[in-house]
Amino acid sequence: MSRTSNKSSEPVRTRLLKASLECFLADEYHNVSTRLIAEKSGTSAAMIRYYFGNKEGLYEEMIKEKLGTLIDALDGQILSSTQGFSNFLHLYYKTMIEQPEFPKLILKVLALNQGPGRRFIQQLLERGRSSGSKKIEELKKDGNINSEINPDIVRMAFVSLAITPMLLKDIFEEQIGHKMDDEFIGKLAAFNGHLFSAGLLPKNNDIE
Repeated sequence: MSRTSNKSSEPVRTRLLKASLECFLADEYHNVSTRLIAEKSGTSAAMIRYYFGNKEGLYEEMIKEKLGTLIDALDGQILSSTQGFSNFLHLYYKTMIEQPEFPKLILKVLALNQGPGRRFIQQLLERGRSSGSKKIEELKKDGNINSEINPDIVRMAFVSLAITPMLLKDIFEEQIGHKMDDEFIGKLAAFNGHLFSAGLLPKNNDIE
């Protein structure tokens, strides 16, 4: 009996998502054909139409699947305390370090005035904004953070702490002389989470 490869034993939908991520990271969206994705996945373009409707549908589902764990975490209880900021940053770093080019792909999508995936990314960001604002208001009511703090400033600062290390990962690794392994990103997440939480402290806890 011949041995079945891992690729052929995976569901067609999974293979298409993996192949599309590889293709879209390697080249511009308009240069990637459904035929190429189908070839890399070992299936046919008809399967793209069956599962995703078209190339744009596949592109959006690829992004959604990659960010799904992070979105689910935002909708959960991870940010119910200030300690949760460190936990979420660690989750984000671990998710992105598995595919370090992915943050660049997201920024490339957003840089286009119009284009595939932009509307979807904007919807995800708005979902994060809504969820984040709700968490901030809950922390305010509990007296855990500054009652006058602006949720949009909090969100922008948090996104900056999350995205920047991954965007500049190659440069940082070259400068520090080693890879960002799990131990390193754990310490980075803890430090950035503590730094972020300190900026949220109620006024009576501020250092004069």
